[in-house]
Amino acid sequence: MKLNISSIPKVDKVLSFPAVASLLERHPKPIVLTAVRSVLETLRMDSREGILLKAIDERHLCGLIAQELENVVAPSLRPVVNGTGVVIHTNLGRSLLAESACRQILEVAQRYSNLEMEMATGERGERYSHVEALLCELTGAEAALVVNNNAAAVLLALSGLAAGKEVIVSRGELVEIGGSFRIPDVMRLSGGILKEVGTTNRTHLKDYQAAISQETALLLKVHTSNFSVVGFTAEVSVDQLVRCGTEAKIPVMADIGSGSLLDLSRHGITGETPVQEYLKAGVDVITCSGDKMLGGPQAGIILGKRYIVSKLKKEQLLRALRIDKLTLAALEATLRLYRDEREAVAEIPTLRMLTMQPAALKAKASSCLRQIRSRIPSSVKLKVVAGNSQVGGGSLPLLNLPTFLIAIEADNWPPQRIDAAFRQCKTPVLGRINKGQYLLDLRTLQHADIPALIDAMSIFT
Repeated sequence: MKLNISSIPKVDKVLSFPAVASLLERHPKPIVLTAVRSVLETLRMDSREGILLKAIDERHLCGLIAQELENVVAPSLRPVVNGTGVVIHTNLGRSLLAESACRQILEVAQRYSNLEMEMATGERGERYSHVEALLCELTGAEAALVVNNNAAAVLLALSGLAAGKEVIVSRGELVEIGGSFRIPDVMRLSGGILKEVGTTNRTHLKDYQAAISQETALLLKVHTSNFSVVGFTAEVSVDQLVRCGTEAKIPVMADIGSGSLLDLSRHGITGETPVQEYLKAGVDVITCSGDKMLGGPQAGIILGKRYIVSKLKKEQLLRALRIDKLTLAALEATLRLYRDEREAVAEIPTLRMLTMQPAALKAKASSCLRQIRSRIPSSVKLKVVAGNSQVGGGSLPLLNLPTFLIAIEADNWPPQRIDAAFRQCKTPVLGRINKGQYLLDLRTLQHADIPALIDAMSIFT
C-alpha cells in the first residue's frame, strides 16, 4: 500500500524511540540527527512520487536509521576488492604499496622525522635528498627531483626550462589522458609556446629540424599513454631526437609516463622502455609517475642532467608542487626494493601481479573456489574460465595478459544485478561483465580480499 505522508513521524518523535536513544548514547547528536532527517526525507520523497511502501513501524524505521548512521560515520575512502583484472587501476588508487612501504609510512607518521634537517650539521636540509641518491643509483641519472605527481613534474619542467619560449612536439604525441590532462593545456599553463610538427600518424626528423628556431627552448617527446597509433605510421626515435637536440644545442625532454625501472620482457611484458634506456640515449630530462609501473605511491619523478635539475629546484613553483613526508617515506621504501630485482618483483604488488604466470593464477583460482563454495547456496554456480588482464594506468594499452577468472552465475541474478549488489557491499567488490557472465579476475584479487568476497556472497542468501 502507499505510505501516507502524514503517518511519517516527526524528528522529535523519532528521537524518543528507545533504539534511537541508544544510538544517541554512542554517537554525537548532530550525526544521529543527520541520519534521522535523511531517512525521513527519503520516506517523504518516496511517498510524494507514489512509490509503494510497506507501513513503517518503529522497529523498521529504527533499522533504517541505524543503517544510515553506519553510512554517515563510515570513512568515504575505503578498501575495495579489485576483481577487474586491471592491475594499475586509476579509479581504484593505481598501485598497491609493498608491505615495507606501508611500515615506513606508519613509522614516519607516528613520530617526528628528519624531513628537512641535516643531522650532521643541525641545519635545514632538503626533503628531496631522501630519494635523490637512490633514484640516481638505480637509473644512472646525474640528479633527481620528486614532486606530487607526473602532471606536476611536466608542468615544473616546462615552466622552468621553456617559459616564454617554443617547445617542439609531434602532433601524434599531443595526448589527453584520464582526468583531462592535456599536453597543450599544460604547455599553456607553464608559459611554454607549443610548436607542433608532423601529422597525427607520421612525424619525421626533418620536421623537427625545420621547426627549430632562435626561440626554441626544448624538444619534447611524450609517451602516448593509453592509446596506440597503428598502420601507416612513423615517429622519431629517442636516439634521433637526442642527436637533433645535440646538433642544435637544445635540450631534449621525455615525458615517459609509466616509469618502469625494470626490463620485464622475460616475464612476457614487452613494449615499455625502462627509464635507464632513455638516460643512456642522452635525454636531458625525464618525467614519469611513481604509482604506475614503478609500483610506488603517487609521485612525479624528474631525472636528468645536474644543471637542469638544479635549475628546477630553484623554481618558485616547486613549493606548490612539493611531495609530502608520507609519500617520501613510501617512495624511498619502494625504491630500496629495486636494489635486488628478484626482491622487487616478489615484494612490490604491481610487479608481482603483472608477472604472475597462468599456472599460478589457475592454482589461485582453485584455492579461492574452495574457500567460497562452502559459504554460498547451491543455486549459485562458480566456475573457472580463461581470459585476459590489462596493465592499466595508461601503460601498454595493447598488451593482454593471460589470466583465469571466476565466473559467477545464479538464478534470477543477471550479471548487471550481481555487479550492482556487489558494489553496495560493506567492502565493495568490483568485477567485470563479458559475454553475459559476471567475472572476477584472479590476477588482481588479493589474499586479504577473500573474507570480504565471502561476505559479499551473502547477497545470494
